[in-house]
Amino acid sequence: MMNNGDSTFPVVIVGGGPVGLFLGLCMEQHGISCRILERRSETSQDSRSLGIHPPSLDLLQALGVANAMIEDGIRIKHGHAFGNTSKLGSLNLAGHSSSFGFILSLPQSRTEEILQQNLNERNSDILIRNAEVTDFLEEQDAVRISYKLGGELKQIRAKYIIGCDGKNSLVRKSAQISFKGQKYPDTYVMGDFSDNTSFGDDAAIFLCKEGLIESFPLPKNRRRWVVKTDTYHSTNLKQIIEQQTSDRINHSLLEADNFMVSSFGVEKRIARPMVSNRTILCGDAAHVVSPIGGQGMNLGWLGAWDLAQSLSHMNSGSGKRTQQSLAAFEKRRNKAVQNSIRRSELNMRLGRKTGHSLLRNSLVSLMLRPPLSYLMSRLFSMHGIERWIT
Repeated sequence: MMNNGDSTFPVVIVGGGPVGLFLGLCMEQHGISCRILERRSETSQDSRSLGIHPPSLDLLQALGVANAMIEDGIRIKHGHAFGNTSKLGSLNLAGHSSSFGFILSLPQSRTEEILQQNLNERNSDILIRNAEVTDFLEEQDAVRISYKLGGELKQIRAKYIIGCDGKNSLVRKSAQISFKGQKYPDTYVMGDFSDNTSFGDDAAIFLCKEGLIESFPLPKNRRRWVVKTDTYHSTNLKQIIEQQTSDRINHSLLEADNFMVSSFGVEKRIARPMVSNRTILCGDAAHVVSPIGGQGMNLGWLGAWDLAQSLSHMNSGSGKRTQQSLAAFEKRRNKAVQNSIRRSELNMRLGRKTGHSLLRNSLVSLMLRPPLSYLMSRLFSMHGIERWIT
């Protein structure tokens, strides 16, 4: 399974999170031999990214893993919008052309487990855990990658190295690729609690004059709460969520069990270029968008699918054709990321503290009625991000 330079893999992927594992499945399906180097010893244990949108479900179905995820997840078919406690309207997420008329709620920990299990069933040699990449060197016809495994320094060669190692990507930094963008002023706290609402499998968004509150169902009768805050908080997060849900929407979480809390700011960043000689970036290593709207992981998957298709010419030995495909890949990714950024910025603007809540709420109420409701359903479920996908 190890390689010390005697042979060259077409692709080595650095990072075995949800995007890296998904990309490994795509490569295997295209018959492109690859290895995934992941420094963690096991899959993520956190719920983190939740929403799997219909365009991603289409791709997961093509890879043969959608059914396992759907079986364990919650199908969100409807979302309800409120102005504080006054209902503004509802959105039917089944009102689009996808074969999946819902957004799937599934904790990232389970998503990674399913992807890894499926990958190992196809080829147990692909994923190498406890493998910490230290550096890499681009040679004339390949990339030589150094990594530590069990205290021993190893090397592996590849035609291309693909960084799926997150927004603090070692691959991107080592290749000296810029990652320009900006931070937004918006900050949030979030937490997973036992579900004590009457929403069932539906999502709810509260457009409060004090700032947004989002509520999404989770498996095991749990629910995630996301609360817009005026400033960044690093302590007393559970108490902040409990206090703000009580003050803004008159809902008490005091008796609900709490399973996770965190806080975050938001930013937008794009790697330029995403393809540099034999170095390619994918997922958060290539782009970061606001998590409000749940697009990040899905955008990474769409990019991974695109990348695998762009590299499918490798087996034919046509290097020039592969380079042309990668150039087109980068153009598509930039367009898709900009599209995603615009959508996430709309979500954030709607959820900010405002002195004109009546005007905003009237606008949202109008957006939730036909014919605009069909468009909003497609926007919130990530349809149209990738116009080239069939």
